[in-house]
Amino acid sequence: MTVSTHVLDAVAGRPAAGVPVALSVRDAAGSWRAAGDGATDADGRLRFEAETDGAVSRLTFDTGRYFAESGLAGFYPEVVITFSTATADDGPAGHVHVPLLLSPYSYSTYRGS
Repeated sequence: MTVSTHVLDAVAGRPAAGVPVALSVRDAAGSWRAAGDGATDADGRLRFEAETDGAVSRLTFDTGRYFAESGLAGFYPEVVITFSTATADDGPAGHVHVPLLLSPYSYSTYRGS
């Protein structure tokens, strides 16, 4: 299963470009292994081609860096979203999308399509 994300800056009212994001997968022993990293594009999107194999996965967003580069102070230096791709069988074949709506003092996420 591949993973993508879309980060929207709720304060600026536009996609959050340049947000560093890391994808990790939890192995059978409970340890996290890196599965990919990158930064959101001009439209706030990033797609990982690594296979998560129906595992528990997490996305770590470096929101502190994003806000610092935007000249803002933020309350959350990072946002970590942990999810299970094993339950994602009702979406597009082999893919899960995890959006993040971001502001300096709050964030929300949901299972996207």
